[in-house]
Amino acid sequence: MRILISGASVAGPVLAYWLTRHGFSVTVVERAPALRKTGGHAVDLFRPAMDISEKMGVLPRVEERATGTKRMNLYREGARRPVGVDLSKIFGATSDRHVEIMRDELSEIYYDAASEDVEYVFGDSITAISPEGEVRFENATPRHFDLVVGADGLHSNVRRLVFGDESRFSTFTGAYLAVVTLPNGFGVDGELRIHVGVGRTAGMYAARHLGDARALFLFRGELDYHHRDVPRQKDLLRKAFDGMHAEVDRWLDELDRTPAFYFDSITQLRMDTWSRGRVTLVGDAGYCPGPAVGGSTSLAVVGAYILAGELARAGGDHERAFPAYERAMAEHVRGSHAVALNAAKTLIPTSRLGVSGLVQGARLISALPAGPSRAFVRLTTKSARLYNSMTLDDYPPSPAASGDQVGLGSGLGLE
Repeated sequence: MRILISGASVAGPVLAYWLTRHGFSVTVVERAPALRKTGGHAVDLFRPAMDISEKMGVLPRVEERATGTKRMNLYREGARRPVGVDLSKIFGATSDRHVEIMRDELSEIYYDAASEDVEYVFGDSITAISPEGEVRFENATPRHFDLVVGADGLHSNVRRLVFGDESRFSTFTGAYLAVVTLPNGFGVDGELRIHVGVGRTAGMYAARHLGDARALFLFRGELDYHHRDVPRQKDLLRKAFDGMHAEVDRWLDELDRTPAFYFDSITQLRMDTWSRGRVTLVGDAGYCPGPAVGGSTSLAVVGAYILAGELARAGGDHERAFPAYERAMAEHVRGSHAVALNAAKTLIPTSRLGVSGLVQGARLISALPAGPSRAFVRLTTKSARLYNSMTLDDYPPSPAASGDQVGLGSGLGLE
C-alpha cells in the first residue's frame, strides 16, 4: 500500500517512520529544496511525545539537543529590575517528562530516524488529488497513491486542495508571532530574558549548543499584510515594539541583518473532520492550536503516531482507520485549543492587571521552595494537566498492511 505524505517538518517524518514500521510504502514530498533551516524557535515536547520519541529510538539525540534554558529574568515594561525565576521549577511542574528543543533540530532528528526507508522528494509540491488517488505535482510526473496525508502545517496545501480555502477553518486569536535570529553575543547561555507589557511580550534566549540566539515576539493587533511581504512584516514588528525597552530595540536593530526571520498570525484550525475520501490531515494542517501557545509540536507527534497505528490496526482500510484516528485525537485537540487560548491571554496580557499578575506569579514561584512552587504551577497551568493526561495505545507492527515497496525516486522521474 502506497501512502503519500506532504510535509517534512515534524508530523510528516514521525508519520513516515511509523507507517514504514507497520509495513506501508511511504513517499514524503516537501516544497522546500531541503530540510528547512529557518531559524525556528524552541518547542516543547511533553511526556507523550517523549514516550513516542523513545519508542523511535531517538530520545538520546532529542535530550542531547535540548536548549538547556535554566533561568528566566522577567521585566515588566517600565520597571528597572527583573524578577528571576528558576525555570526548572516550572518545567518540572509542567510535565513529569519534558524537553525544550529547537524545531529545526527536532525535524532533522525525526527525518534521520527513517530516511533510509522512506522516499523523500524535496523541491516539489502537490497540485491536484483525484478521488481515486491520482496525484499531480508541480515538477514530477503524475502518480497513483492509495492514501494521501497532509502534514504540511498551518497553511496546508493539501487542506486547500481537498477541503477549501483556509479562511473557512481558521480562527484568529488576535495575536502575532515573530522569531528573529540574532548573533550569539546577544544571548547568555541557559538564560531566557522576557519583557512584558500590555499587548506585547518580547523574549530572547540562546541554546547551549547553538552559534546564535533567538528573539521571540508576541503581540496583539489587527494587521494588513501579505504572508510573503517580509519587509512589511518587519516594519509592523518594529512599530509594535517601539519604545518598549532599550534591550528590545537592540534586538530589533538586527532585523535587516538577520539570516532567518519568521512572522505569522497565531491562528487556530477548527474542522469538523480532518478526512475526506483517501485524504486526511495530521498536526497543524488539521488542528493547529496556535503557534507558540498550544503545544502544537507534541500534538503533531501524538497525532502522527496514532494515525499510523490506526491504519495498521485497520489493515490499511482508511474507511475504518480515519474515523478511529479522529475519535482518538478529538479530546486531545479540544483540550489543546482551550489551553492555547488561555496561554495566549497569559503570555500576552491585555491589561496592566494581567501584566502585574504574570509578574507576581513569577515572583511567587521564585520565592517558594521547589515543592510548593511545583504544586502552584500545576494548579495554574492547564497544559500540565492536559498533556500528562494523554494516553497512548501500543500498535504492534502489522505485516498484513504491507504492500509493494517502492525504491527511491521511482515513479516520480526524480533519480
